Amino acid sequence: MSLSSIWNTVYPILIAILFFELIIIIHEGGHYFAARLMKIKVNEFSVGMGPKIFQFTHKGTKYTLRWILFGGYCSMEGEDEESEDKNAFVNKKVWQRIFVVVAGAVMNLILGFVIVLIIVCSQNLVGTTQVAKFDDAAVSSQSGLQVGDTIKSIDGMRVYTTNDVQTGLSRSPDGTVDMVVTRDGKDVDLQVEFETDEYEGTRYIVMDFWLRGVEKTFGNVIVQTFKESVSYARMVFLSVHDLLTGRYGLSDLSGPVGAVSVVSDAVKTSVYSMLRIMALLTINVGLFNLFPIPALDGWRFFVLLAEGITRKKLPAKAEYIINAVGLVLLLGLMCVVTFSDITRLF
Repeated sequence: MSLSSIWNTVYPILIAILFFELIIIIHEGGHYFAARLMKIKVNEFSVGMGPKIFQFTHKGTKYTLRWILFGGYCSMEGEDEESEDKNAFVNKKVWQRIFVVVAGAVMNLILGFVIVLIIVCSQNLVGTTQVAKFDDAAVSSQSGLQVGDTIKSIDGMRVYTTNDVQTGLSRSPDGTVDMVVTRDGKDVDLQVEFETDEYEGTRYIVMDFWLRGVEKTFGNVIVQTFKESVSYARMVFLSVHDLLTGRYGLSDLSGPVGAVSVVSDAVKTSVYSMLRIMALLTINVGLFNLFPIPALDGWRFFVLLAEGITRKKLPAKAEYIINAVGLVLLLGLMCVVTFSDITRLF
């Protein structure tokens, strides 16, 4: 095997790993800068996990680079224990602690917005949900869908962007979807049929029409970026809904190994595919961290919100036990999905 072929195999994986580390650095960096802004003492800011490569101290904070570039943390004084230091996390006001807790997720969402902005700016046109033309012998055109129709909803899911159209069609269990389109200023209900194909045991709709694009302006680029970011966020909630309702099982989940595989495949395909996957992943991480699940930022936000309302702190021991149980369950879930990822790879 030549060096070039080895490099062509390795570099997409390296890019995927570095991107995941970027997501984590951005997340932990959000906590770090918010803590600094609230004058909370940061004991250590680490890039990576495991044994340290090097470390230096500046203004009371240790900055560490570690060998395993698949993680990181921002360790604050009094974050998980009582402290006499007036600048400890535990001794700050509730609103200050909430600000620090949510800052990591907010930074992930901002990163996602920036990536989506890059995607929109790199396109020749800004996409719409209006049908521009059909492929030759398109099945959907025989079901009443017409050029000029603006797609408003698919199977009850409101549509705002081209990405929403693709998402709505991908969620159809067969080749038929209920559409509401706007035609000549009026809403029209349609039942549209499509051809389907199969990939790795899953059937999917073949989209046989094109959507209209419009010339870019500063205004519609910003609006489109916001809409696309919301669209990616909605995909996260739709995935959780599908998991809870049994549409997908644990075997369909992907952990870090599967996500690295997906990103590395996207790197080989095109920069556009890579950026789309990256935007979805960082928005996913940001939103998931805000879910009220023990051991995640969302749980701490929930606890702090309750403290702000009731003026009573959750006992430290109870919070520790709840977080410990949540962490064990999350690690267990990660082990399951990682094993599933590895078996799919081989």
